[in-house]
Amino acid sequence: MKIAMVGAGYVGLVSGTCFADFGHEVVCIDQNQAKIAALHEGRMPIYEPGLDALVADNVRRKQLTFTTELAPAVAKADAVFIAVGTPSRRGDGFADLSYVHAAAREIADALTGYTVVVTKSTVPVGTGDEVERIIRERAPQAEIGVVSNPEFLREGAAIEDFKRPDRIVIGTEDARAEAVMREVYRPLSLNAAPVYVMGRRTAELTKYAANAFLATKITFINEIADLCEQVGANVQEVARGIGLDNRIGRKFLHAGPGYGGSCFPKDTLALVKTAQDHGSPVRIVETVVAVNDQRKRAMARKVIQACGGSVRGKTIALLGLTFKPNTDDMRDAPSLAIVAGLRDAGATVRAYDPEGMEQAQPLLDGIGYAEDAYACAEGADALVIVTEWNAFRALDFERLRRIMTASVLIDLRNIYSRSFAERHGFSYTGVGISVA
Repeated sequence: MKIAMVGAGYVGLVSGTCFADFGHEVVCIDQNQAKIAALHEGRMPIYEPGLDALVADNVRRKQLTFTTELAPAVAKADAVFIAVGTPSRRGDGFADLSYVHAAAREIADALTGYTVVVTKSTVPVGTGDEVERIIRERAPQAEIGVVSNPEFLREGAAIEDFKRPDRIVIGTEDARAEAVMREVYRPLSLNAAPVYVMGRRTAELTKYAANAFLATKITFINEIADLCEQVGANVQEVARGIGLDNRIGRKFLHAGPGYGGSCFPKDTLALVKTAQDHGSPVRIVETVVAVNDQRKRAMARKVIQACGGSVRGKTIALLGLTFKPNTDDMRDAPSLAIVAGLRDAGATVRAYDPEGMEQAQPLLDGIGYAEDAYACAEGADALVIVTEWNAFRALDFERLRRIMTASVLIDLRNIYSRSFAERHGFSYTGVGISVA
């Protein structure tokens, strides 16, 4: 099949490349000329493990192309996916749909023959209705089906998630559009990926409900972690104890500095706003948003406390800046609030991240950047693990103790144990692990 992917950002590029790898002919379209030029040269606009090789392979096989011109690609397409950004709107937190609506207008002007228009972007309930209205008003004679097909990709594991999904959600009441979508995803049939067809509005809400629930699990275990510290319990053991219950599950029960990234912060805010607008507030999600924001700021206070109550004049080394490992995404990363809190308290901050420093520099003024973990730690009064990159899981603690001014470890991801750190002469502060 011929597929046009409008938007060559994270979702569009990964989805388009994977569709091409299935054997479809895919054109990824983006208005950013620099991005398209970079893709033509084999340079990725994002860091995602394995993506560069997969793009190169499908470009070589002529299954995948890139362009800034929307009309020719849409005119030939059987399915057109809208995968543009829907950032939080300033002022009210609602999803900014201006890019989605603009894409719908451009698509309408280019349609020829029956085409399925698919919203891949994360959009509030009713967006598909508006996309269809825009297209039908602008191109009354067009033969279209408008479908919701939300993505469920984890940054750092997106290719695996796309090729071996837990489920494929298709939102449509149109049998012809459903048939096209089933053909688009037919290559996944060997993996027995379940395809759930539901109403378009139901599919749109399913995406928000999924992200809000996962954000709630993270926030729940973070609050339990705080309680563990006060009562002398261990949150890692609590998480295992409840996670073995199949009704709860083990995933997303890792205590830490709070969630960030491109999805959970904006999607929880958008769900809260949608619910308020419809007179059906989601109080649990509202609380999740508030608690998570407070937690990020509290992590700076945790570091300060571990340093004896003051960091004024001290050098604090941060390992990890991105919101999670295996990505360069800095959006709403906990490190942003942690750095701000430490600098406000008078600390000098130095940081190292394997992939995120280029993205971090415009967001974090006034801090130093190191070439590796040890250069970051040299002369530091405390070492803070903010992101659990694999590169930080087997650090040479004897070397760290020699090069640091003070042997203080604040492990916000609990990748080391207190006994291990203390055996190497470090004072240890974890998350959800009591001092006693």
